[in-house]
Amino acid sequence: MTERISTKHLYLIVGAFLAMLGVAIGLEQFWFLGVPIAVSIIALALFRLDLLFLLITALTPLSISVDDIGGGFGLHLPTEPLMFGLMLVFLIRVFYDGHFDSRVLKHPITLVLGINMSWILITCFTSEEPLVSAKFFISRLWFVIGFYFIATQVFRKPENITRFLWLYIVPLTGVVVYTVIMHATHQFEEKPAHWVMQPFFKDHTIYGAILAMFYPVVIAYLWSRKLSINTKILIGFVILILTLGIVLSYTRAAWVSLAVALVLLLVILARVRFWILAVLGVAVLVGLFTFQDEILMKLEKNRQDSSGDLAEHVNSISNVATDASNLERINRWSAALRMFSERPVFGFGPGSYKFHYASYQHSSQLTIISTNFGDLGNAHSEYFGPLAETGVLGLVTFLLIIGVTIYYYVILYQRVKSREVRIPLIGTLLGFTTYITHGFLNNFLDLDKASVPFWGFLAILVAIDVYHKQQDDTLEEPAGH
Repeated sequence: MTERISTKHLYLIVGAFLAMLGVAIGLEQFWFLGVPIAVSIIALALFRLDLLFLLITALTPLSISVDDIGGGFGLHLPTEPLMFGLMLVFLIRVFYDGHFDSRVLKHPITLVLGINMSWILITCFTSEEPLVSAKFFISRLWFVIGFYFIATQVFRKPENITRFLWLYIVPLTGVVVYTVIMHATHQFEEKPAHWVMQPFFKDHTIYGAILAMFYPVVIAYLWSRKLSINTKILIGFVILILTLGIVLSYTRAAWVSLAVALVLLLVILARVRFWILAVLGVAVLVGLFTFQDEILMKLEKNRQDSSGDLAEHVNSISNVATDASNLERINRWSAALRMFSERPVFGFGPGSYKFHYASYQHSSQLTIISTNFGDLGNAHSEYFGPLAETGVLGLVTFLLIIGVTIYYYVILYQRVKSREVRIPLIGTLLGFTTYITHGFLNNFLDLDKASVPFWGFLAILVAIDVYHKQQDDTLEEPAGH
């Protein structure tokens, strides 16, 4: 009897919806077609937060940027509204339950992240652009809560680590195929390579950065013993597609970041002692300082600009004499330093650089792509940007996140016994390295494309450290979780 009543209710609900749908279409109210999708997403948020998390991950490479939704604010659709909802549901649950795993909360990465977020919040109150800074903080909050705190709990099931990575990689591969096809219609010339990835990526710099970030991850899975030969052949095809995408992106910073990641891999495999690396690092810094004039003179002799010829394009990386892109970066960094010197403690406020840097440019450093209106983006650096916007503590706390993360990655990789746990660990370590290297030349952590993997990689590290480092040979869920 109960089953008949339930079936009857189901028929009534479906019938009522179809009737309302017919009326809505008749009245040309086509927004009603989105109601089932909205209901499904709300259901996921209420009952399967992990599936909503993974859905957002899969949508991120395909998200579209809307530059102005009103008030000068931009938004990434559909991901950021979903992230905001994910954050709200999570916070309500934590407030209601009064509990979150203390091992994650006490982890050193969480602690330095908390310090960094606290300082960003403080500088919002001293900001020259309070509304901009508030939006910056809230968007950073939904990135961090969604793809660090929620992610650590989703990754308690270790198979979700692999799902997270591949749910980003697969649609990203689709975007690369789309981009290569679009690029082919322009005979693979260098100039169109800057925008053919639109609307999925704003330009070739963020596109190249994300490809470089996931490139080591995909390669790492070739060493998995759990995957069949057919699956590894498919992974090989993905590697070829990503390789093609990286080369045709003409993103010099991405190429450099992959070279740095390769050097780090060799260092880890060779088990080079930390003190040796420290001595080498100091020696390099001393050498750069001692011979800075000679190095600058050498660089200024390089007149090779960006080019469609790959060899010439690589050579243009060190051109600080005539290459407009390189010179504009120096202009932006110099403006950031001048802003920092004026407000060294609190900075101008999170997200405020682009509204104020124009007046801090020096006429001798202006390039053909400079603007006096400050309307062409940010500081082009994950390091100079925070320095100008959040002062010295903003930069120091961000560097702490990077330093503590790299330290725990290397230490954990040496301690983990399971080959299957080591694979995502080394892949994301190298991917994280490409981003922090790329960060010297560009900054993208205000974009969903970069924030999802950046904070997600940190969550993978913490989840493995807290929940999975004692596993022997499989990525299976530990007993009791």
